[in-house]
Amino acid sequence: MANVPSDLKYTKEHEWVRVSGSSAMVGVTDFAQQQLGDVVYVELPKEGDSFGASDEFGTLESVKAVSEIFAPLAGKVVKVNAALVESPDLINMDPYGDGWLIEIELADSKQTDGLLSAAQYEALLREGGE
Repeated sequence: MANVPSDLKYTKEHEWVRVSGSSAMVGVTDFAQQQLGDVVYVELPKEGDSFGASDEFGTLESVKAVSEIFAPLAGKVVKVNAALVESPDLINMDPYGDGWLIEIELADSKQTDGLLSAAQYEALLREGGE
């Protein structure tokens, strides 16, 4: 079973969210990186870009496929993980740490209520929620 840290929130599209005050760090889950295989290229937005919840904000290219990444929450990008340009494999090695994608300033902190808890995400995985 994939690693699912209990201190994070999750989406059905296999992104994780670490909320801290009015900002949130976003990445892809361990399950997602396993499904992708070796990530070889990452395309991310620029700092200052804004997105609505569910908007596409980037792509991950692996040896298997190219996958879109969707914003789990509405907000403005305040940080982009520049290390992924040189080392996209950080997503495979440490999806919940060095493999984070972006940090966003939340448009509304209440929107996190719609995200899944770790237990709900684990249930989704058990049900085959790909």
